[in-house]
Amino acid sequence: MALQRFGKCCRLLLQEPCKGGFLGSLQPGWIESCLGAKRHLLSEDIIKLQDFQQRKLAVAHLVKGSNGNYFELFSQKLQRNELILRDELKLLLHLCQTADDVMIARDAIYRYHAENRNLLYGEFKFGPLFMRLCYELGLEETAAATITDKDMKGFFNDATSFNITIDMLFTKGSYENALEVLRTMRLQGVAFNKDTLILATGTCYKMNTVESFKICTALIEEKQAKGHFIPRHAFCFAVALALRQGDIRKAQSLYSQILSTDSRLCQNLKVIISLLSGEITDATSILSAAMLTKSPPFVKKPEFSQEVVDLLRLQSEGQPHMMKAEQIVTQLERAGQVTQQTLDDMLCRTPMRKMKLAPVLEERRTSRRTLRPLQSTLLSDLCCRRSVELCHCEPFKHCCWSVDGVECLCALLV
Repeated sequence: MALQRFGKCCRLLLQEPCKGGFLGSLQPGWIESCLGAKRHLLSEDIIKLQDFQQRKLAVAHLVKGSNGNYFELFSQKLQRNELILRDELKLLLHLCQTADDVMIARDAIYRYHAENRNLLYGEFKFGPLFMRLCYELGLEETAAATITDKDMKGFFNDATSFNITIDMLFTKGSYENALEVLRTMRLQGVAFNKDTLILATGTCYKMNTVESFKICTALIEEKQAKGHFIPRHAFCFAVALALRQGDIRKAQSLYSQILSTDSRLCQNLKVIISLLSGEITDATSILSAAMLTKSPPFVKKPEFSQEVVDLLRLQSEGQPHMMKAEQIVTQLERAGQVTQQTLDDMLCRTPMRKMKLAPVLEERRTSRRTLRPLQSTLLSDLCCRRSVELCHCEPFKHCCWSVDGVECLCALLV
C-alpha cells in the first residue's frame, strides 16, 4: 500500500513553492523561510569531488596541453559514427573543463551506451564520474536531464549517480526536479540506500507541501515494512516536516522510533514537540537537564536554537510556568548554550568526512627479498645495528648487509 502511495505521490508534485517558516502555519514569522540553507547533504566520502579533481589534474599533466586537439578529434569521431572505447571515454571525462566540453562528453556517453547496452557485471561505471564532473562545473540541469532520459536507462545503474544528482539539485533548491530523479530511480529498479533516504526526506521537508508530506511518510512506512534501516537524519527530516504540516501526533510517532536521541538536533526537536503538545513542563525539564549536565570543560554542552528558546517564551507567556521558563532561558544564555543556528541549519548540515582508521600492521614473518623466514628479533636487531656501523648508511635506508643468511631489517624497510 505504501509502495503505491509513494509512486502516486511522485507523479503529483505540486508547483506551489515552499511557504512560511519551519512552523509558519503555527507561528507566523517564528522561523525564517526554509529556502535559506543551500548546503549539500552528502559527505565528501560519497561525492569524492576532491579525489576527482586530483585525478583530473594528473590526467591533464600527462596529456600536456593537448586536450583541445583531443576534443576536436573526438567530435570528428562522433560525426563519423566510429566505435568509442572505454578508456577513450574515461580520458574525455577527465579532460572536460567547460560546459561545452561536457556536452561533447554527454554525446559520447549516449553513443557509448547505445553500443554497450549489455554491460558485463563489474564493468567500469561512468555514471558517478559524469555526475562528479557536472557537480564540479555546476551543471545540475544537465545532470538531471541526462539521468532521467529514457534512452539512458541502464547506464546509471548505481545509487551513487542518483544520490549525487539529487544532492546537486537540493543544493540549488530544485526540489521538484530532485523528486523526479527519485521517481526515475525507483522506476529503473535502483535500490534506495541510506543516503537516498536522507536526500528524499530532506527534499520533501524543503518542499513542505501536503503531497511531499505523503511521499515522506509513505517512503518511511514502506522501508519499515521491508525491515530496512532508516537513518536518524531521515527520521529528523520527517519529524520536522510533520511539525511544519501541523501533524503533532505523527511527529511524536516518528520521533519515538529514533533509537538514539542524544544528538543536538533530536533534543531541539523534542523540546519543540513538547511545547506544541502543550507539555511545557516536559520542555523545561529537558532544558534544565541540559544545564545540569556534568561534563569536562572540553566537552561541548547541549545547545538549543534561539528559535526554540523564543518558542518556549511564547508558549509560556501568561502561564504559571512563565517565570521558571524565563529563568531557564536566562541561565542557558549565560552558559552559552543558546545558538543562533536555526533548526533548518541543523537539519541541512554538511556531514563531516569520516575519519579513516590506520590499518593494523601484522608482524611479517618472511623476508621480502629472499622470501626466507625471518629469525629471532634479537638476531635481526643485532644484524641491523652492525650493518649501520659497517656501511655508514642512514638508519633503515639502503642497507643490505647480512650475517649467516639472516637479512638485515634495513633493506626490508626501504
